[in-house]
Amino acid sequence: MAEVTVYDQEKRQAGSVNLDPEIFEVPVRPEILNLVVRAIRAGWRAGTHATLNRSRMKGGGAKPWRQKGTGRARSGSGISPVWRGGAVVFGPQPRDYSFKVNKKVRRLALKMALSARLAEDRFLVLKGIVLPEAKTRHAAGIRRTLELGKTLMVITGEDEALARSLRNLPDFLLRTPEQLNVYDVLNHPHLVVLEDALERVVARLSA
Repeated sequence: MAEVTVYDQEKRQAGSVNLDPEIFEVPVRPEILNLVVRAIRAGWRAGTHATLNRSRMKGGGAKPWRQKGTGRARSGSGISPVWRGGAVVFGPQPRDYSFKVNKKVRRLALKMALSARLAEDRFLVLKGIVLPEAKTRHAAGIRRTLELGKTLMVITGEDEALARSLRNLPDFLLRTPEQLNVYDVLNHPHLVVLEDALERVVARLSA
């Protein structure tokens, strides 16, 4: 069982916490992480692209010229795909790009992502954050003290003032334990979890 140090917002030791090895010491399998990340990104795609096929184009009912005697190639419609400005035959049409990944696989992938951040020593547990007022400059000062770059922070979401102070920081993403996902963990080199939010993350992945 891994024991990690809990820090306060001044980066002073404020205790320790034991992490469940079934959540934070899971062997990483890149193919599972890749599958879940692709599923997440596929779900974001709007899929609203469309081209005009013959059924969606106006006109084309009248024959452009008579069949024979003009010296030109025969033609039956002014929206023929072989004409410039005509219909598109096999162009893209609206579709749903999402695909299903089993809940157990998604949960396993999240455990792997958390385990990877812990193994890289980029997993920081904070006792809590107390700001004198809800101002981004105070949050920026704490970020400098903790020496954080592009960061994902997991908070409970119950402190609105804290959320307002943190959400405007550049390259700084806030998530609640229920919103935590594989893509966000892998897309941010630093992972910071408040101690009370950590309990909810563990409860979610232990269910």
